[in-house]
Amino acid sequence: MCGIFCLLSLSPAQFERDKKIYEHLKRRGPDSSQDLTVRGTHSCYHCLFSAHVLHMRGILTTQPVQDSAGNVLLWNGEIFGGVPVKPEENDTAVIAQRLSSCNSPSEVVSVLSTIRGPWGFVYYQRAADCLWFGRDFFGRRSLLWKFDESINALTLTSVAAYSSGLDQSAWREVPAAGVYRIDLKAATEAGSVMFEVFPWAHGGNHPDSGCSDTILESVPSCCSAVMNEAGLVLTSPVCPLNTSIPESINEEEIHSDSCIKDLEQLLASKEKQHEVNGLIDVLSEAIRRRVQALPFRIQDDPPPTYDHARVAVLFSGGIDSMILAVLADHHIPAHEPIDLLNVAFKLQEPKKQKESAKKPKKHNNKPTHDKPGAESQTSGPFDVPDRITGRAGLKELQDLNPERRWNFVEVNVTQEELQEMRQERVCHLVYPLDTVLDDSIGCAVWFASRGKGFISEDEDDQKPFTSSAKVILTGIGADEQLAGYSRHRVRFKTSGHEGLIQELAMELGRISSRNLGRDDRVIGDHGKEARFPYLDEDVVSFLNSLPVWEKADLTLPRGVGEKLLLRLTARQLGLGQSAVLPKRAMQFGSRIAKMEDKREKASDKCTRLLTG
Repeated sequence: MCGIFCLLSLSPAQFERDKKIYEHLKRRGPDSSQDLTVRGTHSCYHCLFSAHVLHMRGILTTQPVQDSAGNVLLWNGEIFGGVPVKPEENDTAVIAQRLSSCNSPSEVVSVLSTIRGPWGFVYYQRAADCLWFGRDFFGRRSLLWKFDESINALTLTSVAAYSSGLDQSAWREVPAAGVYRIDLKAATEAGSVMFEVFPWAHGGNHPDSGCSDTILESVPSCCSAVMNEAGLVLTSPVCPLNTSIPESINEEEIHSDSCIKDLEQLLASKEKQHEVNGLIDVLSEAIRRRVQALPFRIQDDPPPTYDHARVAVLFSGGIDSMILAVLADHHIPAHEPIDLLNVAFKLQEPKKQKESAKKPKKHNNKPTHDKPGAESQTSGPFDVPDRITGRAGLKELQDLNPERRWNFVEVNVTQEELQEMRQERVCHLVYPLDTVLDDSIGCAVWFASRGKGFISEDEDDQKPFTSSAKVILTGIGADEQLAGYSRHRVRFKTSGHEGLIQELAMELGRISSRNLGRDDRVIGDHGKEARFPYLDEDVVSFLNSLPVWEKADLTLPRGVGEKLLLRLTARQLGLGQSAVLPKRAMQFGSRIAKMEDKREKASDKCTRLLTG
């Protein structure tokens, strides 16, 4: 993973890079930092390329990568399929070599279409005097853009910095609707930038009608965008969404009360077994690719020991993170620990508890199978719902593999630290997103992925602990594909299967702009890499191929019907109570929402983010 930055200036005027942006980029890539300036041969444009590398694979390859022909690559990505990469090879070098052999736009588009995995890139083709850039199909890596009219310059960067000045709304996320090409000679002559768009083919989840609108809404001021004249498109990496609607179900009657079908009973069906095993196969392989062949440390770390984990899971004890942990356990060497990062924001203590809270609380970290509602019986200031289900989940994992060292990292956050780090770091990382929900999720993920907290050696002893893992698995994508949110039930109730299918298609189509860019910026700030197994192209294709009623049955109660296929998978993998936990959003499970203004709506602009 990398922090990448490109400033394209269309005039000979000198420019200065924002020092705060440089600091953010360097934190993303602590292993190598380098700048490179390129000037046009026949035009007066010049480009500053800056790259900051987090070494994850093969031999450390410094960036920007420049070949003998003068082409320059900034690559922020991981190749998990499509393009062969040997264990000893670095994927940046492999992609640079592939792109160097391209002599036409169609060849560049062909190379990018074959890659499976997350990526954001900037590529300068010297002979053609053009600049390519873009994000992968799902937008799993952040890329922002801004045009500064005062210096006639376009900036592309992995992360920006919030400013309370006049340009506070200038930065926008580059839409993950395709890749973009700038004719640098034409841009210099015109004194303005036009983006030639090469869209993703709409065989996947991006709605046809919205693609052009999405791009045009996000184009920086003083710039324009047009579809490429040759009609070239990138091949969708996933199969189309199955839009079948069941004929045998009378949608007028499915909302009556129904008894809870036992997951074990459903698993007895051969058809269900086939689907569950299919999901286990593709998801297990997706996780294998993301947890194996990892370096132990960055150059300045102490020598590696078996006490240090290389993989962590954002962990609530809910079904999404439990399945990630179970399958990661299948592929990570037995002697290595796995870190389970569990974040909690300090509860405001009721007055009657203040006296008893002064006394040290024993057995606070004992794993327990607390049921929903049990949080009301706890007295610890960090005993939030996700901490309780997290401990219960830890016990299930220990029962499944008692030989594994599971580091359950209790990340405890006070209101004072939240306010301090929001203003110092998180407001810049969440930006240009600015809602209450972005603030809550951004802060929770930032603290969790930092991995600084406590672990318990036994029931009474806690010790400070900071996770060493550079790869962080996150469960995002499961709810969007398997109808895990409460709004899916609402849509199903009002519009049946047809409405639910439309909702799921929209969810995956907008996941880049609502979640992934933000989460990549937030997690990357710690010099760690977010990996999203539920958004692996093969996993998405498998789930897209199934009819919606096989993935979720919203005629069943909460904790069973939503994400039904994943719940059956959990049972097949040997999980117990966690397989039937209802969905609980991170902002509520971690209790960060309780710390803030309770009258706010998730979609409101968050004033706390706008005072940095």
